[in-house]
Amino acid sequence: RRSSDLLVRTRCACVLEAIFGATMAATGFRWLRAVARQPAMASLGTRSQAAVGLLSPSGARGASGTSKDMLPGPYPKTPEERAAAAKKYNMRVEDYEPYPDDGMGYGDYPKLPDKSQHERDPFYSWDHPDLRRNWGEPMHWQFDMYIRNRVDTSPTPVPWNTMSKQLFGFIAFMLFMFWVGEQFPSYQPVAPKQYPYNNLYLEIGRA
Repeated sequence: RRSSDLLVRTRCACVLEAIFGATMAATGFRWLRAVARQPAMASLGTRSQAAVGLLSPSGARGASGTSKDMLPGPYPKTPEERAAAAKKYNMRVEDYEPYPDDGMGYGDYPKLPDKSQHERDPFYSWDHPDLRRNWGEPMHWQFDMYIRNRVDTSPTPVPWNTMSKQLFGFIAFMLFMFWVGEQFPSYQPVAPKQYPYNNLYLEIGRA
Protein backbone atom coordinates (compact mmCIF):
# COMPACT_ATOMS: atom_id res chain seq x y z
CA ARG A 1 0.00 0.00 0.00
CA ARG A 2 2.83 2.35 0.85
CA SER A 3 4.45 1.69 -2.55
CA SER A 4 1.20 2.52 -4.36
CA ASP A 5 0.84 5.79 -2.42
CA LEU A 6 4.43 6.70 -3.25
CA LEU A 7 3.81 5.99 -6.94
CA VAL A 8 0.72 8.22 -6.96
CA ARG A 9 2.60 11.06 -5.28
CA THR A 10 5.46 10.76 -7.77
CA ARG A 11 3.10 10.96 -10.73
CA CYS A 12 1.31 13.99 -9.28
CA ALA A 13 4.64 15.72 -8.72
CA CYS A 14 5.69 15.07 -12.34
CA VAL A 15 2.42 16.45 -13.68
CA LEU A 16 2.65 19.57 -11.51
CA GLU A 17 6.24 20.11 -12.55
CA ALA A 18 5.33 19.86 -16.25
CA ILE A 19 2.45 22.33 -15.82
CA PHE A 20 4.66 24.74 -13.91
CA GLY A 21 7.42 24.53 -16.55
CA ALA A 22 5.00 25.18 -19.42
CA THR A 23 3.49 28.14 -17.57
CA MET A 24 6.90 29.67 -16.88
CA ALA A 25 7.96 29.16 -20.50
CA ALA A 26 4.84 30.89 -21.80
CA THR A 27 5.28 33.73 -19.32
CA GLY A 28 8.93 34.18 -20.31
CA PHE A 29 8.03 34.20 -24.00
CA ARG A 30 5.43 36.92 -23.44
CA TRP A 31 7.88 38.95 -21.38
CA LEU A 32 10.59 38.77 -24.03
CA ARG A 33 8.14 39.77 -26.76
CA ALA A 34 6.91 42.72 -24.66
CA VAL A 35 10.47 43.86 -23.97
CA ALA A 36 11.40 43.61 -27.63
CA ARG A 37 8.44 45.76 -28.63
CA GLN A 38 8.97 48.50 -26.06
CA PRO A 39 9.98 51.84 -27.61
CA ALA A 40 12.19 52.46 -24.59
CA MET A 41 14.62 49.87 -25.94
CA ALA A 42 16.32 52.62 -27.90
CA SER A 43 17.65 54.09 -24.66
CA LEU A 44 19.35 50.82 -23.72
CA GLY A 45 22.97 50.12 -24.39
CA THR A 46 24.28 48.40 -27.50
CA ARG A 47 24.81 45.11 -25.73
CA SER A 48 21.32 45.12 -24.25
CA GLN A 49 19.78 45.83 -27.64
CA ALA A 50 21.79 43.00 -29.21
CA ALA A 51 20.73 40.60 -26.47
CA VAL A 52 17.06 41.52 -26.84
CA GLY A 53 17.33 41.17 -30.62
CA LEU A 54 18.78 37.69 -30.29
CA LEU A 55 16.20 36.56 -27.76
CA SER A 56 13.22 38.06 -29.59
CA PRO A 57 11.47 35.51 -31.85
CA SER A 58 10.33 38.28 -34.21
CA GLY A 59 13.94 39.06 -35.13
CA ALA A 60 14.77 35.54 -36.34
CA ARG A 61 14.77 34.73 -40.06
CA GLY A 62 15.92 31.66 -41.92
CA ALA A 63 19.22 32.10 -43.75
CA SER A 64 17.83 30.12 -46.68
CA GLY A 65 15.00 32.59 -47.29
CA THR A 66 14.98 35.10 -50.13
CA SER A 67 15.93 38.63 -49.16
CA LYS A 68 13.54 41.52 -49.75
CA ASP A 69 15.89 43.00 -52.35
CA MET A 70 15.59 39.89 -54.53
CA LEU A 71 11.80 39.70 -54.48
CA PRO A 72 9.91 41.07 -57.53
CA GLY A 73 8.75 44.64 -57.16
CA PRO A 74 6.02 46.58 -58.97
CA TYR A 75 5.96 46.54 -62.76
CA PRO A 76 8.27 49.31 -64.11
CA LYS A 77 6.34 51.92 -66.07
CA THR A 78 8.94 54.66 -66.55
CA PRO A 79 12.51 54.56 -67.93
CA GLU A 80 13.82 55.40 -64.47
CA GLU A 81 11.98 52.44 -62.95
CA ARG A 82 13.29 50.15 -65.69
CA ALA A 83 16.85 51.32 -65.04
CA ALA A 84 16.42 50.77 -61.30
CA ALA A 85 15.00 47.28 -61.90
CA ALA A 86 17.85 46.39 -64.27
CA LYS A 87 20.40 47.51 -61.65
CA LYS A 88 18.54 45.49 -59.02
CA TYR A 89 18.95 42.29 -61.04
CA ASN A 90 22.57 43.02 -62.13
CA MET A 91 21.57 43.53 -65.78
CA ARG A 92 22.15 46.19 -68.40
CA VAL A 93 19.22 48.39 -69.29
CA GLU A 94 19.29 47.29 -72.93
CA ASP A 95 19.20 43.61 -71.87
CA TYR A 96 16.44 44.05 -69.30
CA GLU A 97 12.89 43.16 -70.33
CA PRO A 98 10.16 42.47 -67.74
CA TYR A 99 7.32 40.03 -68.15
CA PRO A 100 4.07 41.48 -69.52
CA ASP A 101 1.89 43.09 -66.89
CA ASP A 102 -0.97 40.62 -67.39
CA GLY A 103 -1.87 40.09 -63.75
CA MET A 104 0.21 36.95 -63.23
CA GLY A 105 2.29 38.63 -60.54
CA TYR A 106 5.70 38.68 -62.24
CA GLY A 107 6.21 42.35 -61.38
CA ASP A 108 9.59 43.70 -62.44
CA TYR A 109 11.23 40.26 -62.69
CA PRO A 110 13.30 40.00 -65.90
CA LYS A 111 12.10 37.83 -68.77
CA LEU A 112 15.16 35.75 -69.57
CA PRO A 113 15.62 33.66 -72.74
CA ASP A 114 14.10 30.18 -72.65
CA LYS A 115 17.43 28.37 -72.88
CA SER A 116 18.53 25.38 -70.84
CA GLN A 117 21.81 25.00 -69.01
CA HIS A 118 22.93 22.51 -71.65
CA GLU A 119 23.61 25.42 -73.99
CA ARG A 120 26.08 27.03 -71.62
CA ASP A 121 29.81 26.43 -71.98
CA PRO A 122 30.74 23.43 -69.81
CA PHE A 123 34.44 24.48 -69.82
CA TYR A 124 33.82 27.96 -68.42
CA SER A 125 34.81 28.60 -64.82
CA TRP A 126 31.33 29.05 -63.36
CA ASP A 127 30.84 30.06 -59.76
CA HIS A 128 28.33 27.18 -59.53
CA PRO A 129 29.56 24.57 -62.05
CA ASP A 130 26.70 22.16 -61.42
CA LEU A 131 24.09 24.77 -62.36
CA ARG A 132 26.42 26.66 -64.76
CA ARG A 133 25.65 30.06 -63.33
CA ASN A 134 27.57 32.84 -61.58
CA TRP A 135 26.96 34.57 -58.29
CA GLY A 136 24.41 37.37 -58.51
CA GLU A 137 23.13 36.24 -61.90
CA PRO A 138 19.33 36.39 -62.23
CA MET A 139 17.58 33.05 -62.48
CA HIS A 140 14.93 32.13 -64.99
CA TRP A 141 11.39 32.20 -63.64
CA GLN A 142 11.07 28.51 -64.64
CA PHE A 143 14.60 27.73 -63.52
CA ASP A 144 13.81 24.19 -62.35
CA MET A 145 12.58 23.30 -65.85
CA TYR A 146 15.81 24.25 -67.63
CA ILE A 147 18.39 22.52 -65.44
CA ARG A 148 20.59 19.87 -67.00
CA ASN A 149 18.41 16.87 -66.10
CA ARG A 150 15.25 18.45 -67.50
CA VAL A 151 14.51 20.18 -70.82
CA ASP A 152 17.37 20.49 -73.30
CA THR A 153 17.02 23.38 -75.75
CA SER A 154 20.40 22.88 -77.43
CA PRO A 155 20.42 23.16 -81.24
CA THR A 156 20.17 19.79 -82.98
CA PRO A 157 22.78 18.66 -85.57
CA VAL A 158 20.04 18.43 -88.22
CA PRO A 159 17.37 21.15 -88.59
CA TRP A 160 13.86 20.27 -87.44
CA ASN A 161 12.35 20.78 -90.88
CA THR A 162 14.83 18.30 -92.40
CA MET A 163 14.12 15.71 -89.70
CA SER A 164 10.37 16.18 -90.17
CA LYS A 165 10.65 15.65 -93.93
CA GLN A 166 12.66 12.47 -93.42
CA LEU A 167 10.25 11.08 -90.83
CA PHE A 168 7.02 11.78 -92.72
CA GLY A 169 8.61 10.71 -96.01
CA PHE A 170 9.52 7.32 -94.53
CA ILE A 171 6.01 6.89 -93.08
CA ALA A 172 4.40 7.76 -96.44
CA PHE A 173 6.68 5.32 -98.30
CA MET A 174 5.87 2.47 -95.89
CA LEU A 175 2.12 3.11 -96.16
CA PHE A 176 2.42 3.01 -99.95
CA MET A 177 4.30 -0.30 -99.81
CA PHE A 178 1.63 -1.79 -97.50
CA TRP A 179 -1.03 -0.76 -100.02
CA VAL A 180 0.90 -2.38 -102.87
CA GLY A 181 1.24 -5.59 -100.88
CA GLU A 182 -2.53 -5.66 -100.30
CA GLN A 183 -3.32 -5.08 -103.95
CA PHE A 184 -0.79 -7.56 -105.36
CA PRO A 185 -0.33 -10.36 -102.84
CA SER A 186 2.62 -12.69 -103.43
CA TYR A 187 3.25 -15.99 -101.66
CA GLN A 188 5.99 -18.56 -101.77
CA PRO A 189 5.00 -21.85 -103.54
CA VAL A 190 4.19 -24.51 -100.96
CA ALA A 191 4.14 -28.28 -101.61
CA PRO A 192 1.79 -30.63 -99.77
CA LYS A 193 3.01 -31.85 -96.41
CA GLN A 194 4.70 -35.26 -96.59
CA TYR A 195 4.52 -37.92 -93.86
CA PRO A 196 6.25 -41.30 -93.49
CA TYR A 197 4.64 -44.73 -93.67
CA ASN A 198 2.91 -44.22 -96.95
CA ASN A 199 1.77 -40.72 -95.94
CA LEU A 200 0.32 -42.12 -92.68
CA TYR A 201 -2.13 -44.24 -94.60
CA LEU A 202 -3.50 -46.06 -91.55
CA GLU A 203 -3.22 -43.22 -89.03
CA ILE A 204 -5.37 -40.81 -91.00
CA GLY A 205 -8.10 -43.40 -91.52
CA ARG A 206 -7.48 -44.58 -95.07
CA ALA A 207 -8.23 -48.25 -94.55
